[in-house]
Amino acid sequence: MPSITELTIYPIKSCAGIALESAELTEAGLRYQGICDREWMLVDLQGQFLSQRELPKMACLRPTIQDGKLQVSAPGMPLLHLPCVRQEQQMTRDVLIWDSELNAIDEGEAAAAWFSQSLGIACRLVRFAADAKRFASNKWTGEKQVPTRFSDGYPILLISQASLDDLNHRAQSQGRSVVPMNRFRPNIVIDGIEAFEEDYAASYDIGDTIQLKPVKPCPRCPMPAVDQLTGEVKENPVDILQSYRANPIVDGEITFGMNVILEKATTNILRIGDVVDMPIAF
Repeated sequence: MPSITELTIYPIKSCAGIALESAELTEAGLRYQGICDREWMLVDLQGQFLSQRELPKMACLRPTIQDGKLQVSAPGMPLLHLPCVRQEQQMTRDVLIWDSELNAIDEGEAAAAWFSQSLGIACRLVRFAADAKRFASNKWTGEKQVPTRFSDGYPILLISQASLDDLNHRAQSQGRSVVPMNRFRPNIVIDGIEAFEEDYAASYDIGDTIQLKPVKPCPRCPMPAVDQLTGEVKENPVDILQSYRANPIVDGEITFGMNVILEKATTNILRIGDVVDMPIAF
């Protein structure tokens, strides 16, 4: 039977992920010890979001969660400790992520200096404000209004292990190196299905308590070229996908993985090993 084999949360957009044994499931994505997926984000001094597309070294910024607190490490830098309790009268700033303009909490001068020194570029760390609202595109979610934070557009990304295995088999046949799953930065990995079978699911059902719904194939940008351990830009596995993963549903873009939303839940915990029933859409 298909089952969940990996769960990952990315507290700071485009920085390293944290592998989990279990996670809370919310409409806006995964949460662990009160810390949400993509709850923080780096922006330039004009408020434009930053990512590994421009700054591959962001992969080397590694958050960890300790007793509900977030700390971040980077090569050659002291640990940065971020208070997770929201403070009164924190400064806010306008930020832009794709076509969404939001008012976000600025995490202050010490965090800005730490990240600016780590990356060699002036930047600010911002946090998704408690009263901020951002939603996935209704073009794909229909009438359902789906909240998200600083994700590229949808609260959850799911990929099957078989899809990665298929890609790596093709890579090896071309004399190229295999790549790990973290190049594609999913929140949920499932195993026990055929390659790309996740594309054709009507839903992903975990027992009788949780139903996830795929809404949009995930178009791929240059980020999978970034080695998530070193921050180095290497051969892009998307080059291989171009030969067989152009998807007419998204105007021929190269897709890998499915953007997913929470359809219903009577419990809110996902665990490694959870069995997934995956009816096929007709």
